[in-house]
Amino acid sequence: MPDTPRGRSRRSRPAGSTRRSRPAVRGPVPWWLPVPAVLGGLFVVVPVLAMVGRVQWGSFVALVTSPASLTALGLSLGTATAATGIAFVLGYPLAVLFARSRSRWTGVARAVVLLPLVLPPVVGGLALLAAFGRLGVVGAFLDEHGLRIAFTTAAVVIAQTFVAMPFLVSSIEGALRVEGDRYERVAATLGAGPTRTFLTVTTPRVLPGITAGLVLCFARALGEFGATLTFAGSLQGVTRTLPLEVYLQREIDPDTAVALALVLVVVAVLVIGLASVRTRGAAL
Repeated sequence: MPDTPRGRSRRSRPAGSTRRSRPAVRGPVPWWLPVPAVLGGLFVVVPVLAMVGRVQWGSFVALVTSPASLTALGLSLGTATAATGIAFVLGYPLAVLFARSRSRWTGVARAVVLLPLVLPPVVGGLALLAAFGRLGVVGAFLDEHGLRIAFTTAAVVIAQTFVAMPFLVSSIEGALRVEGDRYERVAATLGAGPTRTFLTVTTPRVLPGITAGLVLCFARALGEFGATLTFAGSLQGVTRTLPLEVYLQREIDPDTAVALALVLVVVAVLVIGLASVRTRGAAL
């Protein structure tokens, strides 16, 4: 190499040093795009702010800490957590099969599993009642053995899982399709078995997608109303979750309904915010 300033600078660079990476170039954004974006944001924010403006702050603490409110909140958090766990155990394998399967029947199975995304919640509750009710296909068999599901806390968990699991499945399936299966195939050529590949290669690579799916699933389960009311009823301390309590108080005490609705909003914002931070950290 000639003894030039450029050559000397190359020779003087310490071993193992790397060049400074250039900042990523972002694609151009049309000048008009922020207009509908701002309108879309206002479409969501304005109703929430209007509801916040109706909160009676002087009695807010007393309203949200009443025995009925605390019972409904505790029941909602507990059942939503249980539903999210069940949805993960059942939905994660479904997402993997949907993303990796080449069968022509995969599309049919996906349509059936994701049906609750577009199904009215009340219709979902009627379907659950037809399956797990006392006279249902599965419920009649369980009732003969002393197990009753409808109008119990278990019914709340089942209803929440039914309507929330598709959110988890679609989120994880999308992450799996984006990542591809190249690393899984490499692991297989190196002698890793399917289970080891699934646990050590597939799962860590789609962890942000799993986190996002769990958050969406939990938030949807927490706000579930129609299927729960139809399949589980509204029994205080047993099946009356916080959305059902809000609906009941709307007719009796509107101030309490608004205060409890704000609690639901705060819990949802906290969950989504925390998950966004963890997902961003995992992506980095």
